[in-house]
Amino acid sequence: MFEQIDQKKELIDKKRPLQINTIKSIRESLLLDWTYNSNAIEGNTLTLSETKVVLEGITIGGKTLKEHLEAVNHKEAILYVEDIVKKNEDFSEWQIKSIHRLILKGIDDENAGVYRKENVLISGATHIPPDYFIVPEQMSELLKWYNLEGQLLHVIERAALLHIIFVKIHPFIDGNGRTARLLLNLELMKNGFPPIIIRKEERIDYYNALDKAHTIDDFNDFIKLVVDSLNRTLDLYLKLMK
Repeated sequence: MFEQIDQKKELIDKKRPLQINTIKSIRESLLLDWTYNSNAIEGNTLTLSETKVVLEGITIGGKTLKEHLEAVNHKEAILYVEDIVKKNEDFSEWQIKSIHRLILKGIDDENAGVYRKENVLISGATHIPPDYFIVPEQMSELLKWYNLEGQLLHVIERAALLHIIFVKIHPFIDGNGRTARLLLNLELMKNGFPPIIIRKEERIDYYNALDKAHTIDDFNDFIKLVVDSLNRTLDLYLKLMK
């Protein structure tokens, strides 16, 4: 399943170092698309062009403060993820909470970076997250899985399962989806892959694949979604490198 992606990554690696302007244009495009689509999946109504303007520091009339903050915060979270990759830091619970803290900064500071203290339901999903009082224990188990069994997997499968397990636990009151997609991309980027963008138009397939993974332990649809998304990003790199 991962052979084609590995071959594309090898082609890109052979052409490194890439042209500075090429890297800059790809990064700016991915940062915008990633922020727009990840927030749109969660119901943010900013368009792609409006998101671009907000990230440039301009306020959009008719849009809520929360929607503005979601865009700005997501960009800050991406920059933090890039910093983790640059410093080659080991994956940790502190990073997870710090990413979430950035996502909810100014929106819900009381719950930003803090595990939920109540039970929740995921709208439209069959799976019911675990009781709040076992969240810390399950997050600890997630870290153990990552450091042991997870390291035996191909990085794409490991990143996909990290997302799946994290969302299944649903450790925070809000912002779990955005945090999960940031964690998935953090794992890819740490291993030399570019980030993926799950598009707003794929929202139903994305949620269905997650629910399937959570209810019957069938991870194939979600992994395929990640593979398809990664192929799109790699193809963008290859196109601009010609």
